[in-house]
Amino acid sequence: MKQYLDLVRYILAHGEKKEDRTGTGTIAVFGYQMKFDLRQGFPLLTTKKVLFDGVVYELLWFLRGATNINDDLKQHTPIWNAWAKEDGELGPVYGYQWRKWEKFVWDEKTKTYQKHYVDQIAQVIEMIKNKPDSRRIIVSAWNVADLERMALPPCHAFFQFFVINGRLDCQLYQRSADVALGVPFNIASYALLMSMIAQECSLVPGIFVHTLGDAHIYLNHIEGLKIQLTRTPKPLPVLKLNNKKTLEMTFEDIKLENYQHEPFIKFPIAV
Repeated sequence: MKQYLDLVRYILAHGEKKEDRTGTGTIAVFGYQMKFDLRQGFPLLTTKKVLFDGVVYELLWFLRGATNINDDLKQHTPIWNAWAKEDGELGPVYGYQWRKWEKFVWDEKTKTYQKHYVDQIAQVIEMIKNKPDSRRIIVSAWNVADLERMALPPCHAFFQFFVINGRLDCQLYQRSADVALGVPFNIASYALLMSMIAQECSLVPGIFVHTLGDAHIYLNHIEGLKIQLTRTPKPLPVLKLNNKKTLEMTFEDIKLENYQHEPFIKFPIAV
């Protein structure tokens, strides 16, 4: 994907050295945007192999509102293992906020505040169907009150949907973007999510806008990314979904066809 390779080139050319939480060291830029038209193919990186099965299992884990890697996640992808507690718990991370954002409502009978939950995913699907012109079709994982309870505060913080001319667009704001490891995974994950929701709402998946805050390359990832820049992108694969509602989808309902890719490149995870 040219958009991704252009991002890598831009950071290598213009990035400034910046220390980070992990102590690894990065070169970084602040503020960068990519756009992917899903009508031209599914945006899964081809200049290295991306484990699409891991993308699917993680997204389904989010959509269940899960917070523990033992809930059908760690056996499919190790992406969250380094942050989990011994019992596998991560705290109220992405899926919890997407499906169970806590709110407290005053109860006149008991004269106390009662805990309720907001299902943001169900809410945006309902809005896309019934209020498609709304500018408030937003899901947020950045719950300030819960940040200290999370093993890792959300990197992809919030996203907004936009309905126009029979298509569904989506913009993601990602506060922290690990360009080598995280970004290819994130592009595929949100492209998959918007495709699932578009299908349920009888829309065509359109433009995925990926806006990055701190876009960084870890110093020990530079050589691997330079290898990718020598490779020629291949045609994009095709996503096939069974005709089911977003929150009823299973792994077997999601297929990727004609994924041609260059060999896998191993990058160390900065914890």
